[in-house]
Amino acid sequence: MTEVCWPDEHLVAAARAGDIDSITTLVSGSHPHVRRFAYSLCASPEDAEDAAQEALIILYRKIGTLRASGALASWMFRIVRNECLRQLRWHVRRAEPTPESTIASAEEEAINRLEAERVAAAIAALPGDQRRVLIMRDVQGYSGRMVADLLGLSTAAMKSRLHRARAAVQQSLEVGNAESIA
Repeated sequence: MTEVCWPDEHLVAAARAGDIDSITTLVSGSHPHVRRFAYSLCASPEDAEDAAQEALIILYRKIGTLRASGALASWMFRIVRNECLRQLRWHVRRAEPTPESTIASAEEEAINRLEAERVAAAIAALPGDQRRVLIMRDVQGYSGRMVADLLGLSTAAMKSRLHRARAAVQQSLEVGNAESIA
């Protein structure tokens, strides 16, 4: 199997300088890496494709802001991670209907936002197989059988991963609460 390398620093430098052909080549050369990273982080293939596309758009628009030509890979991975987290937050917000009769204070909204960010970070820290099961089951609301079928797992394997994921998220949140109290 041929390993695909990141575009070289000369191409990145030319793209940073504004050369359109270099930018185009850079975006196409980065696509396989960005896509692979998005698939490892995001909950579903659709979210991964969206995150990869958004990351490449950001690369195209903001390549001139990259400070060091050798930092392309880490910069892109950070962008993809942020896009996956953004999509996760969007799914979480969409799954939580808020009654219009209750209006939260600014303080309550800030606390809720911080808590949602903690949960999203705990989920993002999970191994990919556990993260996908947890998000599909608990965030997107798919049935256990559907999650197992979509991921090519037995129901028992899906339940095991889901249990480990929930326990890890719960432990991460408890550790965070203990640290904030201390």
